[in-house]
Amino acid sequence: MSRLFGTDGVRGLANADLTPELALSVASAAARVLYERDDSRRRVALVGRDPRASGEMLEAAVTAGLTSAGADVLRVGVLPTPAVAHLVSATGADLGVMISASHNPMPDNGIKLFAAGGHKLPDAVEDEIADRLDERVDRPTGSAVGRARDVPEAGNRYVDHLLEATPQPLDGLRVVVDCANGAAAAVAPSAYRLAGAEVIALNAEPDGLNINEGVGSTHLDGLRAAVVEHGADLGVAHDGDADRCLAVDATGSVVDGDQIMAILAVAMKEAGELADDTLVTTVMSNLGLHLAMREHGVKLRTTAVGDRYVLAELREGGFSLGGEQSGHVVLPDHATTGDGLLTALRLMGRVVETGRPLAELAATMTRLPQVLVNVRVADKATACGAPEVAKAVAEAEAELGDEGRVLLRPSGTEQLVRVMVEARSEGTAQRVAGRLAELVAAIR
Repeated sequence: MSRLFGTDGVRGLANADLTPELALSVASAAARVLYERDDSRRRVALVGRDPRASGEMLEAAVTAGLTSAGADVLRVGVLPTPAVAHLVSATGADLGVMISASHNPMPDNGIKLFAAGGHKLPDAVEDEIADRLDERVDRPTGSAVGRARDVPEAGNRYVDHLLEATPQPLDGLRVVVDCANGAAAAVAPSAYRLAGAEVIALNAEPDGLNINEGVGSTHLDGLRAAVVEHGADLGVAHDGDADRCLAVDATGSVVDGDQIMAILAVAMKEAGELADDTLVTTVMSNLGLHLAMREHGVKLRTTAVGDRYVLAELREGGFSLGGEQSGHVVLPDHATTGDGLLTALRLMGRVVETGRPLAELAATMTRLPQVLVNVRVADKATACGAPEVAKAVAEAEAELGDEGRVLLRPSGTEQLVRVMVEARSEGTAQRVAGRLAELVAAIR
C-alpha cells in the first residue's frame, strides 16, 4: 500500500481525493499522536492556508479535527508555508498545519504538518498518524473540547521576522515580484518595500481560482518580460505557497535554484557564515553547481530529491545552507523550511552589497545542458535494477568523464524511470539520454 504522506504532505484533488472527511481525520489523528507523547497540558495547533478556494473548506475540516481531539487552534489565515513554520516556533505551538498544494493547479490541495519548533514531521510520525485515521476513540467533551481563534497580527509578525533576517537595506533596488496569485500576495510586496526596494507586483490579486494559473515560479515568461519592460534590476517568482523562489536578471534571463544557492554559498563563505564550508543539495542539482563550488572551496553534500531530505541533512550535520534546483532554499539559522521570501531578500541583499548585477553574480556557476527523459515502464524497480541498465550507465559515465553525469531514479508516484544526463553540449546530453531511455523502456 502506498504511503498517505508523500514527500511534502498529503496531496490530491480537493473534495475528491483530499476530502473534508480525510482532512478532519488527519488533523484529529495528528493531535492524538502529539497528546500521547505528552498529555501534561492542553495542546495548541496553528493553521494556515494558501488562497485557493478549497482551502476554506479544508481549513474548517482541519479545525474541527483538531478541536475535536482537544487541541486549541490559532487560525492565521492566508500566509506562506514558511510563515506557518516560523509562527509555530514563535508562538510555541505544538503543531502546525498548512493547507496548500504548493505549485500544483488550483483544483488540487494538500496538508503539510509541522512539529513543535516548525520542523516537518519525521516519516515514522507521519506513518503513525496515517495508521490511526480510522481508530475509534473517546472524544473530549465539555470544557475539554478545543477552542479556535483568529490571529490577525500573524502576517506582520512574519514580515518582522523577515526584516530581522535581512542584513542589507535594499534602497535603490527595483524589483518585480510574481506572487503567483498565491500566498505570497499577502506579504511579499510589503516585505520587500519595507526592506527598501521599489516593488512592481505581478499576479498579486488572488481570487481563490487563479492561483498558479500560468504564473509564478513554474511559468516565468511574464516575469521575464516585466523585468525588461520596467527596467528592473531583477525579478523574483514564488509558487502558490511561497516556499520557492526563482529569479530573473535585468536582461530577462532565468536564475534557477542552483544558481541562487551558488550565489548565497559564496557570500556566506566570504562572511564566515557557511558552516563547515558545506552546501547541501539534491542529486538533481546541475553538475555546474558541483564544479563551481569546487572552484570556490565549498563542499557539497547530496541527498534524495525532496526538501525534507535536504532539511534532515542540514539538521544532522549542523549545516547552514541547502536547497533544490526548483528554488526551495533553506537557511537554517533563520528558517526551519524553505522560505521563498527570505531567499529573495538575501539574494537582493547580495546584489546591493556587492554593487554587481544579478547576471554577473549568477555567472559564478555555468549550467551544463541537462536532459531529463521520463520513461514509462512496467516495473520501475526492475528497470532500474537490471544488470544491462547498470552496464549501460557505467559506459555512459565513462564516456562523459568529469564533464558529465548520469542519474537514473524511479518516480515516487508513477511507474516511471527518470533518465537525467548532463554534458558539456546539448547534443551529447540528448544522445546519451536517448540511448539510455531506449534501453530502459525495453526492460520487461
